[in-house]
Amino acid sequence: MSAHDRFAGPLAALRAAAFEADPEAAPRFRTAPRLPVPPASDRAAWAAIDQATLRAIEVRALADLGEPWPTPAPHAYARYFRDGDRNTYEQALFARQRRVSRAAIMAAVSPGPQWMDEVVDGTTLLCELSSWCWPAHDDALRVHGSVVPVVTDPFLDLGAGEIAGQLAWLDHLLGAELDAYAPGLRARIRHEVDRRVLTPFEVRRDWHWLGLDGDVHNWNPWIHGNVLVAALQLVDDPARLASLVDLVLEGLDRYVASLPEDGAIDEGYAYWWNGAGRALEALDLVHHATGGAFDHSGVTALRNTVAFPHRMQLGGDWYVNHADGTARVSDPLPWHALHAAARRFGDDGALAHAAAHRVPGGPVATEDQGLGRLLRALTDRAWVGARPSASPLPRDVWLPSTQVLVARTEAGTSTGLTLAAKGGHNAEHHNHNDVGGFVVALGGVPVLVDAGRPTYTRQTFGPDRYAIWTMQSSWHNVPEIRSTAQEPGHAYAARAVTATIGDLGSELTLDLAGAYPRTDVRRWLRTARLDRATGEVSVTDEWELTPDDDAPPTQIRLLAAGDVRAYEDRIEITGLDGSGVVVSTWLPAATPCAATVRVLDDPMLSDVWGERLTRLDFDVTALGPTAAFTLRVAVLSGSSSSGREVR
Repeated sequence: MSAHDRFAGPLAALRAAAFEADPEAAPRFRTAPRLPVPPASDRAAWAAIDQATLRAIEVRALADLGEPWPTPAPHAYARYFRDGDRNTYEQALFARQRRVSRAAIMAAVSPGPQWMDEVVDGTTLLCELSSWCWPAHDDALRVHGSVVPVVTDPFLDLGAGEIAGQLAWLDHLLGAELDAYAPGLRARIRHEVDRRVLTPFEVRRDWHWLGLDGDVHNWNPWIHGNVLVAALQLVDDPARLASLVDLVLEGLDRYVASLPEDGAIDEGYAYWWNGAGRALEALDLVHHATGGAFDHSGVTALRNTVAFPHRMQLGGDWYVNHADGTARVSDPLPWHALHAAARRFGDDGALAHAAAHRVPGGPVATEDQGLGRLLRALTDRAWVGARPSASPLPRDVWLPSTQVLVARTEAGTSTGLTLAAKGGHNAEHHNHNDVGGFVVALGGVPVLVDAGRPTYTRQTFGPDRYAIWTMQSSWHNVPEIRSTAQEPGHAYAARAVTATIGDLGSELTLDLAGAYPRTDVRRWLRTARLDRATGEVSVTDEWELTPDDDAPPTQIRLLAAGDVRAYEDRIEITGLDGSGVVVSTWLPAATPCAATVRVLDDPMLSDVWGERLTRLDFDVTALGPTAAFTLRVAVLSGSSSSGREVR
């Protein structure tokens, strides 16, 4: 490919500077090892590894011994195509990968037969899988009419990238030990990674996740990062290595070019870790492999995205959740990666936020995050020695690219109410139809909420996605105008969006009319405001509809978490986690409110919210085609007991 045919984004100039200003010049890499982790043969380094982490891994690894290896069965693979279940196969695969990672760490510490046998068995079992692709991503049915993997046509997806990266890290960690203990296994690793990942990456350049059509999402850095690890570790030919890294950097450049200057992620906080976070980790590897010649620390969007996680924090382990994100962090996150990125970019707020999650005497990471991330955490002295600090909890955050506002009473504390409101459009990545939606948190815990997502199935990313209730605007904190919900698509967007930030209060004003597939909505102006003088949140809707005496009902809907008690003139919500009680009142006060309880039977939802969520429907039809409605939310200082609890 000639230089003028290549994509040129924010990384192009950096690459030219690092590689002697010649886009076609072969990169000059460190001599092996090129990955920034000491191998197991460096006994001094591994003797100093964090003991708390090793003890935790050892407990789980010892429990593995003698147990059958988890089996990702072919019939479970086929289930995705038959009944939509992807979780059964994936969980078995993930369990096998975690066991291999545990064994690798133990073999690095004690490279004797017990752990080396585990490594040899687990590595071989990964190599012998018919496919490394996750069934939900495989094109076998569409292309070949097959519901089981087609071994002659491997599909390079997130799953294939993850196993390739895991095996490359394992090869780096235990290469010398494997050469002595199991000659031939490293050759098998190279063969399988080459045929399943590296060669398909080179010869097929129509992968949707490359973003050639301009739609770049989190698959791009996730897969490119794993391809990079595999190339750096497993490719010996200098010319081929240079070519592979060149393709990886061009691909990552497309992703970085898609990041807005403010660093926001439209998929939300939960996807930052496997999107922008993966890009930062991959570019850090290039920085290391080139001896610092490739320096990405001056890219504005990358610098600002390092701050995105702490900007979305409500308090504790609760976050503003957009799209398919969950509101509460439960799975272990690679906080060390954020800590490293914050150090690279000199972001003190992000550094403090990451350090807030470093538990003294606790593990620095787990195998749930993947072998590469575990190894980097274990060997990152700054992370291992980090002292806990307080998250910054900025008073105001305004991200114009995604039209998201977060406002709290004062910086540095989650006490009182926090408001998060968004505009945007209904074609965001992992989109929910939620233009104009908002969240109110008490003490950092959401009380008026965004439900998040259920367990992924075939339906989640298929044509019936919006038949899932959590994806519908009907179950978000937005209006249902004349019995019409919002529609998906880029055209269904907020208009005239204005954020106002001030010492007395901060607010987001926007017109929601464009989010609805109706021609009789002339205007629906919503203003969501946090008043710092009173500590209250108010949401005012003002609308102008075409007069129609026979029009269906119009409702303003809220979704509440916790115990809800309904009174004639107010709603009291006792928040989760002992956060306290809020009281919601409204004007006109005579507007009727009905409650609908949604029982949660999916652990992706019930693990966050408990057994139920409650939808509150304010029927504003009688107010007429031109009117206004205001909801107020305040912290309840006393308590009431005469209301009717909604169940």
